[in-house]
Amino acid sequence: MQLKGSKQLFEEAQKFIPGGVNSPVRAFKAVGGDPLFIKSAKGAYIYDEDDNAYIELINSWGPMILGHANELIESAVFSAIKGSLSFGAPTRREVEIAELICQMVPSIEKVRMVNSGTEATMSAIRLARGFTGRDKIIKFEGCYHGHGDSFLIAAGSGAVTLGIPDSPGVTKGTASDTLTAPYNDLEAVQHLVDANTGRIAAIIIEPVAGNMGCVLPEPDYLEGLRSICDKNDIILIFDEVMTGFRLARGGAQEVLNVTPDMTTLGKIIGGGMPVGAYGGKKEIMDYVSPAGPVYQAGTLSGNPIAMAAGMTMLNYLNDHPVVYEELNKTTHTIVEGIQKNLDNLGLTFTINHIGSMFSLFFTENKVTDFNVAKTSNTETFGLYFKGMLDRGIYLAPSQYEALFISRAIKNVEVEAILDANYEVLTELKKGGTI
Repeated sequence: MQLKGSKQLFEEAQKFIPGGVNSPVRAFKAVGGDPLFIKSAKGAYIYDEDDNAYIELINSWGPMILGHANELIESAVFSAIKGSLSFGAPTRREVEIAELICQMVPSIEKVRMVNSGTEATMSAIRLARGFTGRDKIIKFEGCYHGHGDSFLIAAGSGAVTLGIPDSPGVTKGTASDTLTAPYNDLEAVQHLVDANTGRIAAIIIEPVAGNMGCVLPEPDYLEGLRSICDKNDIILIFDEVMTGFRLARGGAQEVLNVTPDMTTLGKIIGGGMPVGAYGGKKEIMDYVSPAGPVYQAGTLSGNPIAMAAGMTMLNYLNDHPVVYEELNKTTHTIVEGIQKNLDNLGLTFTINHIGSMFSLFFTENKVTDFNVAKTSNTETFGLYFKGMLDRGIYLAPSQYEALFISRAIKNVEVEAILDANYEVLTELKKGGTI
């Protein structure tokens, strides 16, 4: 059967793929309707199987910081392919990209390449537990660190209540070793530490959250976590899979001036290819096999094609810091324009923004944690999403995902985004939805 458009492809996909997609958010369940199947992309635009063009603000969930189908990265990939797709043996590029990562992120003294952000965070937690000889970790409500069992945990009813599994298949035993606290609540963290003296191996956090929407740390919050970890010999892990090399060459830790013990990376370091990494202090990283006793391996880790794409991306960002100035300026213009639209329409929704990441929350409350983020009107967001999509703007299909700007977005795209935003908000207001 000849499959033509997104609708037909989705119908066929559901026969062979659970839910018709290979990652849940792609299913559009949070916004209603059927997902678009993408055929190609170039610069600031993606094109679906029905030949519709969209200005997109997801950029493959972050890595396409220079825009889609960047010529430099494509050239590096095409060149690397000639030498074979995989070896399962060491290559020169693995050494070069490791050296560059350590140069760009000074807190990383050694780094291990893996194949995804989830693999990076899972490995970092195992290493932290092995290094400290402790079992428990603290994570934060609304922070997503991939689909590893230790991270799919919801908070209990009290600050020291053991976590409960947030997904079938996660055992109660695994959940019992994960403690959760509200984001931006130092007192809750201190309470957990005091109640579990000598048993916490690591605190893992997105220094800027991107998976409850874009949520920034409050002043002195990350510094407070650093202090708690120092006083209690706890390893502080920054999950910079989203923010690494996006907010600055040195990631969020450079912008916010707080140094973690370990960092997890992904997305941008692969230039669009599947990749991840974890790194940190030499004495911790030397606990990883074969240098140390903590086992972690990956047949395709350091894949030569991913390394070629990532090396080209990181070299460009390292050599052209003006990219960040341009991204910040473009994002500021978009955020300022949306705020102006809201003001003109008498609407008081919340916009969170840092660097080239932002979120429009359909709530009047200041969003500082997941509980506040959940006061957003997700039904209104779904209508907003559809209205923007109808006008050729492709947003993340969830209220609780950050948007990512690429360098390919220029003035003409900014104007189109803001015009569409004003039209949709006006339509929703006239319809009595907001």
